Amino acid sequence: MHIEVLTIFPELFEPFFSTSLIGRAVADGSLRVGVHDLRSFTEDRHRSVDDEPYGGGGGMVMTAPPWIRGARELAQGFEGRPPWRVLMSPQGRPLNEQRVRELARRENLLLFCPRYEGPDERVLDAVVDEEISIGDFVLSGGELPAMVLIEAVSRQIPGVVGLEDSVERDSFRNGLLDFPHYTRPRVVEDMEVPEVLLSGNHAHIEAWRRKKSLEATLLKRPDLLADADLADDERRALSVMAERLGVHLPTGLQHHE
Repeated sequence: MHIEVLTIFPELFEPFFSTSLIGRAVADGSLRVGVHDLRSFTEDRHRSVDDEPYGGGGGMVMTAPPWIRGARELAQGFEGRPPWRVLMSPQGRPLNEQRVRELARRENLLLFCPRYEGPDERVLDAVVDEEISIGDFVLSGGELPAMVLIEAVSRQIPGVVGLEDSVERDSFRNGLLDFPHYTRPRVVEDMEVPEVLLSGNHAHIEAWRRKKSLEATLLKRPDLLADADLADDERRALSVMAERLGVHLPTGLQHHE
């Protein structure tokens, strides 16, 4: 996969692209990345990237020409299909597991990391294919959201995560949250590892994990259950769990005999 980033703070990405799984993916060529300073695409001697907004008001607006110039120049460096151009923005489409997989299939991404009040609207009109948000809150810039997107998308690249099973079991992968995980020591402050995980019976272990995944989703993110792929017996089990735990099931999941 090939990802290029346009930002006024390229130095923020240096440790990110050299650490952990991302660092290994970059080193072995599974992930090809580039980070570019927006100021490199300015044409005035002050390398200006922002100005006061027309119509007045607080804050500064990022000027359009550097973004447009940079986007068009960087797009020429991608091989194969043109890059999908993404503006990191709190006004964008929420990033979720489904969107992550869709972005991974695009193979080439060009990410824009704005600051201040964001870019001149004409940037969106000219060179942005999509706005993406990582949540309903505001940060000082798009750099951290871009890193979040890159981290999530890179996990979809074969070989980046050593164990493919780990990716397949990630939370949200099947519409449910992940099940609890345990490791040594067996006892921590009188809290023991569930006996089923020590049994060696893989069928029982898988059944326990599925049950705990359903329970975690019911308790923490019941909204996800409405779109989860559930068997009839799991729907019945959820109704029992919900009654026992005093949790309300989403509309349509209540089981009636």
